[in-house]
Amino acid sequence: MFSMKAQTVIAATLAGALLLGGCGAGESPPPPGPPPVTVSAPLVQDVVDWDEYVGRFEAIQNVEVRPRASGYLQGVHFRDGETVHAGQLLFTIDPRPAQAALAQAQAQLAQAEAALANARTELARSQTLVAQRAASQEEVESRQATLRSGVAQVAAAQANVRARKLDLGFTSVYAPLSGRVSERRVDVGNSVSADQTILTTIVSVDPLHFVFQGSEALLLKYQRDDSGVRPGTPVRVKLSDESDYLHSGKLDFIDNALDAGAGTIRARAIIANPGGFLKPGMFGSLRLEASRPYPAMLVPDTAVQADAARQVVLVVGKDNTVTAKPVQTGPLRGDLRVIRSGIARDDRVIIGGGQRARPGQKVTPQPGKIQQGQAPAVAPPSSEAPPAGTALPAGGR
Repeated sequence: MFSMKAQTVIAATLAGALLLGGCGAGESPPPPGPPPVTVSAPLVQDVVDWDEYVGRFEAIQNVEVRPRASGYLQGVHFRDGETVHAGQLLFTIDPRPAQAALAQAQAQLAQAEAALANARTELARSQTLVAQRAASQEEVESRQATLRSGVAQVAAAQANVRARKLDLGFTSVYAPLSGRVSERRVDVGNSVSADQTILTTIVSVDPLHFVFQGSEALLLKYQRDDSGVRPGTPVRVKLSDESDYLHSGKLDFIDNALDAGAGTIRARAIIANPGGFLKPGMFGSLRLEASRPYPAMLVPDTAVQADAARQVVLVVGKDNTVTAKPVQTGPLRGDLRVIRSGIARDDRVIIGGGQRARPGQKVTPQPGKIQQGQAPAVAPPSSEAPPAGTALPAGGR
C-alpha cells in the first residue's frame, strides 16, 4: 500500500501529463517547406527542319514494247517478270515474208545494175561512132539520158534493199532498255500489227522517281526563307511498313507552275534502288531537308504544359518563384521539344516535379541536366515518323 504522500505525488504527475497531452492535441503541425523541383537550362543544339510528304514511286522509264513489223508471232524469248537488259531478244515474228521481200528487192537491184552497165556500154559505143562521124550527136545525148536513168534506178533499188533489210530486222524485237519486263500480252501464233499491238511493257528499276505534291504555303516558305530547297536537296523515304527512313535520295525536279485546282506543286526525288526491292506504284513517306542548320533550344516534351489555347513552360526565377512562360513550340526531337520562342537560354526550366509546382509558388530548385533520350519509352529520332517540319540534329543527316 502506497502512503498518502506517494498517492498525492502520483496524482499530480498524471494530472500534469493529461494537461500537457491536451495542449499538444490542440496545436497545428509546422507548415511544410517549398516543394523540391528539378531545373535545367534549355539544351541548345543545331537542328535541321524536315518536312514530310506522302507520295508514290514511279519508274524513270516506262516503255510499251510494240512490233515494227506485221506478221505472226513465232517465239517469246523471256520469262514473265524477269529482269532484261537493253538489246536482249524478246520476241520473234515470222521472218519469211520479209526474207522473200528482201530477195525480190535484191533481184531488182541486180536488174538495175545490169541495165546501168548496158547503158554505159551503149554510151561509149555512141561516143566512138560520133568521133568517126558514124552517129549523130542526138544519139549520144539519148544514151547519156539512159545512163542517168539507170543510175537513178540503181539508187532506188539500193534504197529498197535497205528498207527490206530493216523490215527483216524488225521481225526480231529487242529490249529498248534495261529493267523489269511484265508478262507477255500476245502468245505465239497470234498475228501482230506493226506499231499497234502491245507485246509487253518494261520499266526501269534502278533508280526510281518518288513523286509528291507540295502546298503553295510551303513553297512560299522555302522561297522567302532561302531554305536551300532546290534540286539536289537530300531526302529520305520510308515505306508504309517501315519505322525508319531507310531509302536516301535527293530532290530531282520541281515543277514550273502550281496546279490551279488543288493549289499544289508537283515535285520529284530520285531514289537509288540497287536491289530492285522498291517497285513503281508503291506509296511512302518522304522527309525533305527544309532548312539550313540553326541553333535551337530543346526541353523535355513533358515540361511543356497546355494552358487553355496556349502552351507554357514553368520557369524558376532568381527568387525561386515559379513563373509560367508562354512559348511557341516546334517539332519533336525524340523526347525533346524544340522551343522556337518564349524562353531564354539561361532560364531555369522545371524538368522534374512540375506537378508539385504552381505559378507564383516558391520552390526548392535542384540542378538537373537535359539530355537526348531521357525518356526510354520514346523511340529515338531516327525511328519515329516526325510531323511536318520535324527538327533533327544537323550532324545526324
